[in-house]
Order: sequence, then C-alpha cells, then structure tokens
Amino acid sequence: MGQDLEKVLVTEDEIKTRLAEMGAQIDADYAGRDLLIVGVLKGAVMVMADLARALHSPVSMDWMAVSSYGAGTTSSGVVRILKDLETDIQGRDVLVVEDVIDSGLTLSWLVGNLKSRGPRSVEICTMIRKPLAFEVDLEVRYVGFDLPNEFIVGYGLDYAEKYRNLPFIGTLAPHVYEK
Repeated sequence: MGQDLEKVLVTEDEIKTRLAEMGAQIDADYAGRDLLIVGVLKGAVMVMADLARALHSPVSMDWMAVSSYGAGTTSSGVVRILKDLETDIQGRDVLVVEDVIDSGLTLSWLVGNLKSRGPRSVEICTMIRKPLAFEVDLEVRYVGFDLPNEFIVGYGLDYAEKYRNLPFIGTLAPHVYEK
C-alpha cells in the first residue's frame, strides 16, 4: 500500500491516546446512566471496538448501516438504511459512533431518524471531523481529531472498500482515486 498513501496524519499511538481521553470523558458524562453506543457501519468498526474497550462503565452496543456514498469520494446526499438497530431506544441515552464526518448530511439525517424514536438523548462521537466540509449545523459532542478536507483512509476509513485495516489515518494518493 506504500505508493497508494501520501502521508500519515494521525498515528496509531495518537489514536489510542485520544480514545482513552474520550472514553474517560464519556464515562464521566454518562455515569450511572444506561448508555447505548451505536456504531455506524462499516467505517466505525475500529473506533467502536477501541472506544468500547476504553470505557469503564457498562454499555450496550448496537449497529446501523446507512449509505450515501457508493464507491465515490463524496456524499450523494441520498440516505438509505442498510441495517437498522435491533435495540429499542425509547427512553435510552444513545451515543452515535462515527469514523468521520465530512459534509454532515448523512449523520444529520441519522440523528433526526433516531430522535424520532423517543430516546432520552442522542449525542455524536466521531474519530475525525472535517469542519471545513460541513454543509449542515451539526453538534458533535466528542471529537477525536479535526482534520483538513482531504481524502483520508485507514482506521476504518476506506476507498472502494480498501485501506480500512491500516492502524493509522493517512491521505490517499490522488493517482488511486483520479482514474
């Protein structure tokens, strides 16, 4: 994968350190509450697994899969639920766990959908936020890293279903996606 990558933006150690910090804050914020963490497939698998291990409070976990990308590099704006929750979230505290927030369009739609189901609260946790790319006003409670609006891969982030397994986050060389 060496020639496919331009540079490393966030190292494996930086990710581990930041997840421990976020886990401690989430533990404090939700102490004594019944927290459900909801991972957004597929990208959030790495974040969700490592965040869950960083939490010291008991939590429940569930998954959703929504799509607005396809194989491209930008959001299509049309959201489809590919896998819905198996858990009833009525009256629950829900923390949506994402890998990256680009435009915010898909996540804004997802949060609205979850809020319509009557939870006690819905908050957002993301490993990467690209604030310059936001197209909607979206409050994100827990942010791992703010990164520039570049095409990134690794730590769950993919291009055409590849590169998710990298233990760090880096930029993909343009020759890979400008075919």
